[in-house]
Amino acid sequence: MGKIKHEHDKGYKNLLSHKRSFIEMLRGFVKESWVNEIDENSLEQINKSYILQDFEEKEADIIYQLKLKDKSVIFYCLLELQSSVDYQMPFRLLLYMVEIWRDFWKNAENRKRKGFKLPSIVPIVLYNGERRWTACRNYRDMLDGSEVFQSRVVDFNYILFDINRYKDEELLKAANLVSAVFLMDKKKPQDVILKLKSIIGILKGLDEEEFGLFKGWLKYIFKPRISKDLSKKFEEILDESVPKEVEGMVSNLAAAFDKMIEKAEVKGMEKGIEKGIEKGIEKAAKNLIAMGMDTHKIIEATGLSEKRINELRNINQN
Repeated sequence: MGKIKHEHDKGYKNLLSHKRSFIEMLRGFVKESWVNEIDENSLEQINKSYILQDFEEKEADIIYQLKLKDKSVIFYCLLELQSSVDYQMPFRLLLYMVEIWRDFWKNAENRKRKGFKLPSIVPIVLYNGERRWTACRNYRDMLDGSEVFQSRVVDFNYILFDINRYKDEELLKAANLVSAVFLMDKKKPQDVILKLKSIIGILKGLDEEEFGLFKGWLKYIFKPRISKDLSKKFEEILDESVPKEVEGMVSNLAAAFDKMIEKAEVKGMEKGIEKGIEKGIEKAAKNLIAMGMDTHKIIEATGLSEKRINELRNINQN
């Protein structure tokens, strides 16, 4: 499970390190006016992680800085790709935000001048667990006595993308790369082929770069979950696919998955037959033991080992 979770980290980090995809996520799911004022050209990724040592095995982060109408803003996006809800989230975010401000302060040449300002930090959490996110969204709600002191105590709230709470209709309507990925990642009893068929229209509308990002995400997420044989075929089909031929890609993947399932079922049937024969032989051996036949004659009759016959003899006695 840990390995798959790690692949999720890499898959989403790769996807959201693409500026247009990050902006798409904000514009598609954050209903605030400032998202439409973000200029892709002024958005710059900070190639540094602020995850503390206590949590470095738990998640990954993505940081962007932006000039928004001459205002300095930092988007801090935490990838919380695990099944459980972390109720310490507001406190953890505060620690990361303070680290970013400390770093900014340390490297600012004009920090002692009048009018110096730290950048605003917009904290974001991307969560794909099955359980509904129930952790505090406001930092103040974690503080004892905050209702008494109100604005006197530290407070902020974070943007939450709770992937499994979005309805399929909402994601299909958004019709972009991020919404397609969210739909594929939703935890529900629907296989990968059915999901791919539902987003064919979206995928055909992607440009080559976006389609490449989608295929990369699929590889990161699904390859660890499938057999080595299918994994190789899966990768070949994706590598040869282009947006205009999405139907062919989905059809080829469906055929590959069907073959894997058929192979697994045949293997399961063979194992079942073997197990049934084995049980029948052991039952016969037990009957011969009960009749008092000696061990060497039972070996000749059943082909079982002396050790196994002695084990069955002990079972009979008990």
